[in-house]
Amino acid sequence: MLLQYKILTVTHRHTNLSRIGDFSLPADDQGAVSDLLQGLKQQFQLDELFYVATCNRVLFLFVTEKSLDEHFVEYFFQSINPSLETKAIKESVRGFEGMPAVEHFQQVGCSIDSLVVGERQILGQLREAFDQAKKRGHIGDYLRLLFQRMVAASKDVYSNTRIGEKPVSIASLAVRKMLSSHLKANSRIVVIGAGQTNTLVSKFLLKHNFKNVTVFNRSLAKAEKLAKKFAGEAFPLTELINYREGFDCLVVCTGAKEPILNNVIYTSLLNGEDAKGKVIVDLAIPHNTDPEIFRTYPESLYIEIEGLRQLADENRSFREKELAIAEQRLQQHIEAFPLNLQQRQLEIAMREVPSAIKAVRVKAVNEIFRKDIEQMDDNSRALLDEVLSYMEKKCIGIPMRVARETLIN
Repeated sequence: MLLQYKILTVTHRHTNLSRIGDFSLPADDQGAVSDLLQGLKQQFQLDELFYVATCNRVLFLFVTEKSLDEHFVEYFFQSINPSLETKAIKESVRGFEGMPAVEHFQQVGCSIDSLVVGERQILGQLREAFDQAKKRGHIGDYLRLLFQRMVAASKDVYSNTRIGEKPVSIASLAVRKMLSSHLKANSRIVVIGAGQTNTLVSKFLLKHNFKNVTVFNRSLAKAEKLAKKFAGEAFPLTELINYREGFDCLVVCTGAKEPILNNVIYTSLLNGEDAKGKVIVDLAIPHNTDPEIFRTYPESLYIEIEGLRQLADENRSFREKELAIAEQRLQQHIEAFPLNLQQRQLEIAMREVPSAIKAVRVKAVNEIFRKDIEQMDDNSRALLDEVLSYMEKKCIGIPMRVARETLIN
């Protein structure tokens, strides 16, 4: 059974992040995803199926007797995206079977295989995907067991190592720096740019209960999409010079080659307020903030990406030192899994034992020894019933105990 665990995955390790979406299911809502997965399950005769897609990973975990040969892998992904070329599939897709599949799934859950080592977000994403797979009826005994062991291993690693300490995400570090400047939850935050970086920043802003957020972006539609998370306002970037609602913090990250914030715009945004205590977070490369602003308003706090990168590198180095400890703890769970699987297979095989033993008792009492039992007095029949009940319970437990002891030894 162990050999029937299979994984097909595309990650940041073997392809450009911008291409990972080519290997994911071409659907957004859960109903369409469910239909596509049901089609894959039937088409490739998969007994159980689990699917998760993140910004840096697409993973299909399934149970099947089929081998992951080149034909299977190519046909599988071209069924998802017919435009995928054979070369791209060979270069980007990695397949795991048996114990390597078990090991890889455990590493993913513990964030050992993540783009950002130690980030616990992946465990939540796996849990959410697992709940969806259960609702679809795609999870059986074997994926349920593997998932349970993965969660247990992840909790062990996160609880008993420091792999998740010291944030390494630029967005997370930027928000932490903002918090250290004593910004309050109702502070006025103006976000300039609605790309991937500021979208990630918005998640941390929400996490820390910042709600008073206004978004400016070249594309108004993208600005509105980001502002909607906060029930905030959105404006095109051209309106920045006309904004008069004030701010406590500016978060700027656009693809502009020239500074978006200059002295004229910054002075306009201040709208007569004191620059002391104002915060500028510039996460763009090249910087979106004109250095002249800090010569004119040195009392404003400036948080820029280079300083955050240095701190992120230091924190990443710390996590990597913890990685060896995490891998040691995880290895214990990986090595224990074959026994866990055998025990589960035994439990499944033994499901019929109680009903089979009960059937023997019923037949003995009601058929084979019925006449003899009818000739017994009430006390004797009651004693016989107690003896048979005792024997039934013991007979049910003996096969399971012996089998388990055999597995352990």
